Amino acid sequence: MALSSFERVQVWVLKAVMGFLFALFSLLSPRSPAAKKKLPPVREPLLTQSATRLAGRIRQREVSSAEVVQAYIDRILEVNPLVNAVIKDRFALALQEAAQVDKLVEEETGGEDVLEDRLPLLGVPLSVKMSYSLQGMPHTTGAMSRRDVVATVDSPPVAQLKRAGAIPLGVTNTSELCMWSESHNHLHGITCNPYDLERTPGGSSGGEGSIIAAAGAVVGVGSDIGGSIRIPSFFNGIFGHKTTPGVVSNDNQYPNCSGRHDEYQSSGPMCRYAEDLLPMLQIMAGPKADLLSLNEKVDLKKLRFFTITHDGGSPLISPVSRELIDIQRKVVERLEADLGVNVQEVYFPELKYSFQIWDAFMALPDDNGKPPTPFAELLGEPGRPARPLWELLKWMVGKSDHTMAAIGLALVEMTHVTKPPAFLIQQKEKLQKDVEELLGLDGVFFYPTHPRVAPKHHHNLFRPLDFAYTGIINILGLPATQCPLGLNEEGLPMGVQVVTGKMQDRLSIAVALYLEKAFGGWRDPGAP
Repeated sequence: MALSSFERVQVWVLKAVMGFLFALFSLLSPRSPAAKKKLPPVREPLLTQSATRLAGRIRQREVSSAEVVQAYIDRILEVNPLVNAVIKDRFALALQEAAQVDKLVEEETGGEDVLEDRLPLLGVPLSVKMSYSLQGMPHTTGAMSRRDVVATVDSPPVAQLKRAGAIPLGVTNTSELCMWSESHNHLHGITCNPYDLERTPGGSSGGEGSIIAAAGAVVGVGSDIGGSIRIPSFFNGIFGHKTTPGVVSNDNQYPNCSGRHDEYQSSGPMCRYAEDLLPMLQIMAGPKADLLSLNEKVDLKKLRFFTITHDGGSPLISPVSRELIDIQRKVVERLEADLGVNVQEVYFPELKYSFQIWDAFMALPDDNGKPPTPFAELLGEPGRPARPLWELLKWMVGKSDHTMAAIGLALVEMTHVTKPPAFLIQQKEKLQKDVEELLGLDGVFFYPTHPRVAPKHHHNLFRPLDFAYTGIINILGLPATQCPLGLNEEGLPMGVQVVTGKMQDRLSIAVALYLEKAFGGWRDPGAP
């Protein structure tokens, strides 16, 4: 489809502005040292076992919770100076809780089955995204104005995991107020990708993605309103599941949902091992887990598979790299060879407007007509709203408390109209109808998680809309699982998101288990 005159002008302006800014950034950026640092390899065998396996071994008294927790504490102490993912630990409390777990196991007379049913994650370490409230831990979400805020309660998913026996080790870094694809803020600094410390781990759950991939945690929790579980999971080579909205509670997270954001935001698990996705989701969903029928077995041979390799060529978004197109093709070929299924390639022309649809629907008011809380207001809380232009001037002389990404978002927000164009509403409604008809109750499609592997730090500023590949799935309200697919020639993770119909989360998780066996799953970033 040819670009309209207006779209051609948009493309020209965007490329010109971003090209100038990138040239300026490259000129002013400090040069990297010649010798690149690398994460140490994983040597402790306990760090290479799934949470499910560890919990079973703890219940069977093959290993103590104290040993497992100490192994993860040691690994965090080893890697966190390099990746800056954990911004506050609770190691002393975690060891106390591990000792209590070991005492409980020792005194249990009902047998292992009783413990497994009541406490499926008994004694297993857990990392927690800083935007979730974890009692006694910082709840800043990277905002300078919240530097002294400490959580007084646990958010519901964290509480559910603790009740299932998991032991939180600490909270992890995010982008400023969770609205950017780089986990960087002026309060806690910048988090690094464990596969290349000069690259981003993504955002906003980048601290989670980084520490899990670095083997400093085995499971964690993220939230996703535009890709904030899936993009960090992709950049860091782990599994991440964006749940069907409304199943896992978003309560006691900051920022709070406003406008219609609750319809688009999902909380979900992030894991190194695919077998942990389903039990984590079952626990996090609490009383609503039954809505997902997670206990129903999935026969992959009876599913209908589809593949979509790109968005149709949006002029605002980077084209999908050849290596990611090739690895998605290999997924299709492997599925067809192993399972005897036919994977059909499909195309939806409306995907070309993914960013515009996401942007328009994120600005919609709730049922009472109340619009979302302006980002400038969040930046200024608890005082007056931030003034984006003034903050930009302060940033240019190094005096702003806010990151360039946060200031840029507040500036863009100033251009929003009160009602989305009718054209975008039509595009979204048609896309929603066609995708839901395609998927039904037994359909799965593969779609790039991101158009390129993890970029260098801050390079996302010059390609700010590439998250649209994940963002459109939020607006459609569909569940999706990001699955790692090995490393490219530079040693960086590749992957794909697996998308299914509403409430069919178990299907994409079943595909994740298959892809882990077929492509090897997580790889040690410190391996020679």
